[in-house]
Amino acid sequence: MGLYATAMETMEAYTGLSPAAFFTIAAVMVVVYKIVCSMFVDPEEFDKKPINASGSIATNQPPPPQPQPQPPTIQEPVQLGDVTEEELRAYDGSDPNKPLLMAIKGKIYDVSRSRMFYGPGGPYALFAGREASRALALMSFDPRDLNGNLEGLSEPELEVLQDWEYKFMEKYVKVGQLVGTDQAVNGGDVQESEKHD
Repeated sequence: MGLYATAMETMEAYTGLSPAAFFTIAAVMVVVYKIVCSMFVDPEEFDKKPINASGSIATNQPPPPQPQPQPPTIQEPVQLGDVTEEELRAYDGSDPNKPLLMAIKGKIYDVSRSRMFYGPGGPYALFAGREASRALALMSFDPRDLNGNLEGLSEPELEVLQDWEYKFMEKYVKVGQLVGTDQAVNGGDVQESEKHD
């Protein structure tokens, strides 16, 4: 009994708590620890199926979740070849059966996979179906800047346009080339596009 009394006196001296308070707090901490730990599942344990006492897989678990329906797949981009600016305007997103296209420096890209940005109601919908080089270089939403005329742009503005072009080349499929425009596209592959009579 001397050992018990010595342990209780030592506990009270070090913690300042009575033995009853000390063990009550310790029990509460263990319960809180168990509750918090049960909220988190080890990723490896999550995928394991529970095994009952007989060694077989327990069947009282709810069925696995059904796969979520996939959004409609985006059709493979169709190569258009040479397109005039007037023909390009038909691909502005107003017809959901047509791809969403836009041009930078005379190159036409299929931006259908980013319909939420370039489609109707999107923040960049203004650019869809248009040659947007000047507007992108100037970072402008002014409809008067929706053209391929790069004359008068500063070097930093041309660098901004080049960055946009690199992003488009990396993310989107080039599906055609603008032709029949009188506007000079400087700094790109097209200096002056073909003219159809």
